Formats: sequence, C-alpha cells, structure tokens
Amino acid sequence: MLGILGQIFGAPGVIEKGLELIDDAFESDEEKRESKTQAKIQLMQAYAPFKIAQRYLALMFGGMFVVSFFLVLVMTLAGYDVEPVFVVLERFNVGWVMTAIVSFYFGGGLVESFKRTKS
Repeated sequence: MLGILGQIFGAPGVIEKGLELIDDAFESDEEKRESKTQAKIQLMQAYAPFKIAQRYLALMFGGMFVVSFFLVLVMTLAGYDVEPVFVVLERFNVGWVMTAIVSFYFGGGLVESFKRTKS
C-alpha cells in the first residue's frame, strides 16, 4: 500500500517520512520524561561553573571571617587594643557580607527542600 502511494506522490520515501514527521510531532509519556530528564541534566551542567564559583567565594569570605574572629579573640586575650580592628571590620561590613553569603549559599537548598516536601 505504501509503495503504491509512494509511486503516486513521486518518491518512495515520502509517505514514510510523513509518518515519521507525525510521530515526531507528538511525544509519548516516556519521551516527555526523557526530555525533562535531559533538560535537568543540561541545566545542572550549565550551573556547574556557577556552583564552583559560589563555593570558592563562600570559602574565601568564610575563611576571612573566621580568621578575623580568632585574630580579635587572641588580641583581646593578649591585652591589645582591638578597637582599630573593629573599625576596619565595620567599614567592610564583614558581618553583613557573611550573612548575605550564608543566606544565599544555604538559602537555595533550603527553599528547594521546602518545595520538595510540599510536592
């Protein structure tokens, strides 16, 4: 039957290509799941450099915050005047910077976990 229709339309593969085109236009449930999975994988791969940079910045600022804390603690215990150190820390808003970094770093995972529990 397809051979006869193919001869009528002038090429043997026209009907088969038309049927493939119709098949490609509609996705089955399995194809939808597969395409969603591929989209998530591609999204995760796209975010990989951002996540590395995010961790690097969090470690860099976190390390500086911890070093500053212990520096002030040791200086206070040793009897040094730590007021100039406090002025520098206040100027750079280290506490607010660390609060923002920790909020963004851990906040995304917290929001995602709440979304998963609601679903």
